[in-house]
Amino acid sequence: MKIVESPTKVPRTIKLNSADNIVVAVDNVEKGASSSGIVANARVPRGHKMAVVAIAKGEPIRKFGQIIGFAKAPIQPGDWVHEHNVEMHDFARDYAYCADAKPEEILPASQQATFEGYRRANGKAGTRNYIGILTSVNCSASASKFMAEEINRSGILNNYPNIDGVVALTQANGCVIDYRGVIFDTLKRTSWGYATNPNMGGVVMVGLGCEGFQIPRFKEAYNVTESDTFRTMTIQETGGTRKTVDAGVAAIREMLPTVNAVKRETIPASELLLALQCGGSDGYSGITANPALGAAVDILVHHGGTAILSETPEIYGAEHLLTRRAATREVGEKLVDIIHWWEDYTRRNQMEMNNNPSPGNKLGGLTTILEKSLGAAAKGGSTTLTAVYRYAEPVKAKGFVFMDTPGYDPVSATGQVAGGANILCFTTGRGSAYGCKPTPSIKL
Repeated sequence: MKIVESPTKVPRTIKLNSADNIVVAVDNVEKGASSSGIVANARVPRGHKMAVVAIAKGEPIRKFGQIIGFAKAPIQPGDWVHEHNVEMHDFARDYAYCADAKPEEILPASQQATFEGYRRANGKAGTRNYIGILTSVNCSASASKFMAEEINRSGILNNYPNIDGVVALTQANGCVIDYRGVIFDTLKRTSWGYATNPNMGGVVMVGLGCEGFQIPRFKEAYNVTESDTFRTMTIQETGGTRKTVDAGVAAIREMLPTVNAVKRETIPASELLLALQCGGSDGYSGITANPALGAAVDILVHHGGTAILSETPEIYGAEHLLTRRAATREVGEKLVDIIHWWEDYTRRNQMEMNNNPSPGNKLGGLTTILEKSLGAAAKGGSTTLTAVYRYAEPVKAKGFVFMDTPGYDPVSATGQVAGGANILCFTTGRGSAYGCKPTPSIKL
């Protein structure tokens, strides 16, 4: 990356790769100003792109040394490069499966970093110690929230310093679904993932009673029984909302001593499972916060930990960089199959993959999904891609992995938490208010 230094009051620009035919404006470049030896033909806002060579109609526009779009009209040196003169269409990508894959050098346990976490009975480790109230259907959402509010307002948690809180985790589905279908399977997998996330010390599951997502069927599927840290109930069987709230509060109160008995202890960083998210991205995200997080991911993998990259529509156009890092051809092909599914899905629903950059992304300098994806993929660092997972599947592989999720941050992060993520790092350019329980979300 070459930063072009200029005299005082002369705007700065960055050329990220020698193959690029654009530069990124560090400062606002006013019309007529000179930077990188080029005179701006129009105002180029900070974070946006300016052409440094002539680009003929149809020729690729390159940033990070990669194609981010094509000129839909002739572009002259000094032109502002954005939606008005850039288009996107499909182009051949060389997946080069496993070309850059390499065995990772993992530090011996004695040299690995550590953190203070909660060791669970099943051997997993958490960074938090919550009691969660899960719902099997939207009809029980209010009752679940009332339970959490009553406990949190009562002040009783002051007597249990090892408990981080009681949180209601509701969902808007659970009924009018076929229990043999993919929607039911996804909901079941996600609910179980939250119930068993290592940041959960105890769980109360609340249903209405007549919903499609039956709690008894759920318990049977995962061979789980009631215990001092797992309780279930339905509003219809308990006798109404008020009685259910009272029963739920009583169950939580009974759990408190057991959940509080678990104390923080020193645990190796190899047991961190880091979820990667970005939102409110701008033209700087792919050259600042995202690659910085990627460098941290490489360090975590070096210490034996795991990182989950997700948001499939936001790695679209950069997937060939990930397939090159795939540990096996099977892993790489699984990722490409997911990309093809999304292409087919958007085509059938009369949408397009390039509709992903939001108005805020575009105001911040991102023009196409290809450009956004190249920056987003930088969160994943440079280590070998060891596995690819469906939404909310339990993540069992170590190292750098990918999970198929939508691009919408809350939905994407939900899948990662269900997969077992015990910490989340969220990069943002323009700002994001997203928070997460039971997994802490650290903003960069």
